[in-house]
Amino acid sequence: MKKTWSVTALVLILGSMAGPLLATTAEPPVLPKFEDVGEPPVRPPVVPTVKHAGETKVEPPAANWSKAISVVGACLGAAIAAAGGGYGVGRIGSACIESIARQPEAARDMFAPMVVAAGMVEVGMLFAIVVCLLGIMM
Repeated sequence: MKKTWSVTALVLILGSMAGPLLATTAEPPVLPKFEDVGEPPVRPPVVPTVKHAGETKVEPPAANWSKAISVVGACLGAAIAAAGGGYGVGRIGSACIESIARQPEAARDMFAPMVVAAGMVEVGMLFAIVVCLLGIMM
């Protein structure tokens, strides 16, 4: 499975770099020359607008790049926390199942520590997600 993902990543990286590497060295196409056909077309007259008394122009708010970047970072952090928590719980479960397969009579002794460990991983993951969501709201 790891080999498949690494090969896929390698193909995507090389594919994104292949455009400049495979560019031809031929001359750019020659654009046709347009001849002067006379005067430019006549535009319709611009009608001035009247500004009424007491009317103010409302400017759109300026872009807040720091807030936008912090929101993107918080979303990425929450996604990484969720993926890490899922991976951790999966590893705990697979280790417990392997241990039960090796020693079936100790299944009861292994189940409780597995649930406690999985709960601790879940709490850490949820705490990280809450911190990321608070970063978005603040």
